Amino acid sequence: MQSAEDLYRLGEKIPEAERAVAAKVRDYCDTHVRPVINDHWERAEFPFALLEPLAALGVTGGSIRGYGCPGFSPLASGLVSMELARGDGSISTFMGVQSGLAMNAIALLGSEEQKQRFLPGMARLEKIGAFALTEPDHGSDAVALETTARRLGDGYVLDGAKRWIGNAVFADYVVVWARDAHETVGAYIVEKGTPGFEATLITGKIAKRASWQADITLTDCRVPAENRLELSETFADAAKVLGAARPNIAWGALGHALAAYDAAVRYAGERQSFGQPIGATQLVQYRLAKMLADITSMWLICLRLAELADEGAMTAPIASMAKMHNAEHALRVVAEARDLLGGNGILLEYDVARHFVDAQVVSTVEGTDAVHALIVGREITGYSSFS
Repeated sequence: MQSAEDLYRLGEKIPEAERAVAAKVRDYCDTHVRPVINDHWERAEFPFALLEPLAALGVTGGSIRGYGCPGFSPLASGLVSMELARGDGSISTFMGVQSGLAMNAIALLGSEEQKQRFLPGMARLEKIGAFALTEPDHGSDAVALETTARRLGDGYVLDGAKRWIGNAVFADYVVVWARDAHETVGAYIVEKGTPGFEATLITGKIAKRASWQADITLTDCRVPAENRLELSETFADAAKVLGAARPNIAWGALGHALAAYDAAVRYAGERQSFGQPIGATQLVQYRLAKMLADITSMWLICLRLAELADEGAMTAPIASMAKMHNAEHALRVVAEARDLLGGNGILLEYDVARHFVDAQVVSTVEGTDAVHALIVGREITGYSSFS
């Protein structure tokens, strides 16, 4: 009988080296994350003890080459995101900010000196990064950012506010995006302990509870000139960083769906009702089959996305369609899994509830599904409906 997870034998398309990377991340999640994450999630506490074994995997930095980073292929980088999300959404969010946003911003936009200075410590998780773009009044329209930067002596002064900034309350380096008097958009690395920088933990979340996001206020926050990322000149540079990270969001959505599906299949074989496993009923088999079809479509999109990225042919609409499609299908799969488990589906111990609520965030992070649909729509029609 073919695998209940891989009916189309897509795993055979993944080279051995990439499979080995995925296997060690999955082992990390099985060994270190799953035994403790429910308690952290319920208490809304970040699991700092998980960082040391995570660093030992050597996966931080993803596709960045050099500076202590692994230089993964797009496929290996995607598989890391998938397996981390499959283990837990909060851990995958932490790594998405660290590798996908903060480190990628420095790798793509920093000078050689800046890359040498910041990236090695971040690759070892000795230094934690954050990426501060969104603001209280600007999420999907982040291009309208209001945080300001003005030149003063041998540095810059930042003023403004940011919101939903992952890792910011404990980050060593925060990449802050701001606009100067000439309307030039730039990225500035604010180091831990800088006067005028304040990060306040956002509480009361119903999802991604074990990851920490913050409100940031910048008041006469002075940054040395050498901390302005040298190649950051326009908002297009911020979009470049987001675009590089976006494929991993699609992979993460697949991870959430796989975790919920695995739990549903397991439950269907164990749960007895009316004298037989519920998996023996037509209704449950139908629902599992529909879930597997959704997951297979997500796999196919991710694998093709990795191929296009490896060829240098990935475009913004391609990445947007992958994110839009996988976020939507992940929501459908986790909702089916939660319902299939009945009342047990809302209990953390059954390994569906976390993914059920965490997958909701995938639909909004790095642009809502509606925004990504409009990016694809612009590609289809040639008309922009953003203004």
